[in-house]
Amino acid sequence: MKNIKEDFIEARNVLDKFISDEKNFENIKTAGGYILNSVKSCKKVISCGNGGSMSDAMHFAEELTGRFRDNRKAIAAISISDPTHISCTANDFGYDFIFSRYLEAVAQEGDTLLAISTSGNSKNILEACKVAREKGMKIIGLTGKDGGKLADVCDVEIRSPKSDYADRAQEIHIKIIHSLIHYIEQNLL
Repeated sequence: MKNIKEDFIEARNVLDKFISDEKNFENIKTAGGYILNSVKSCKKVISCGNGGSMSDAMHFAEELTGRFRDNRKAIAAISISDPTHISCTANDFGYDFIFSRYLEAVAQEGDTLLAISTSGNSKNILEACKVAREKGMKIIGLTGKDGGKLADVCDVEIRSPKSDYADRAQEIHIKIIHSLIHYIEQNLL
């Protein structure tokens, strides 16, 4: 029982740390503005991540194309999570290029990339950012720990407070994702 309760206390402490830094909310607003600019310009938002972060990228996209809280028109959002694309690209080019190849194919100037990496050092995320920059996309990075290399290549970074394990960063990331979607919905209606 003690370990179970400690998990929740640790999660609360990380969330409290995040809440105590006002810059986090400014960064969420900035990120929401990038996405709104894309959507209002008939462009799209593309999200990517590995493992649990891929699940978060998928969740983000489906909430935009589907529905979050309010009925509204669908928002153009794609997560790079097609297993046939991933396995083909990983086989032919290497796992480091699974996201960047997708962006080469479908991204356009004015789109926004939501790049999720708890370490900030995922090579395939960094390769995606290179292509996004070449395409003229805005890059939103969700990171953890010290932000890694992703912190230096995105237009706005929203970082989970440092914790010992990725699950705490992922818990903050899903809260950020829901806050972003809520902000987008409020400002589109």
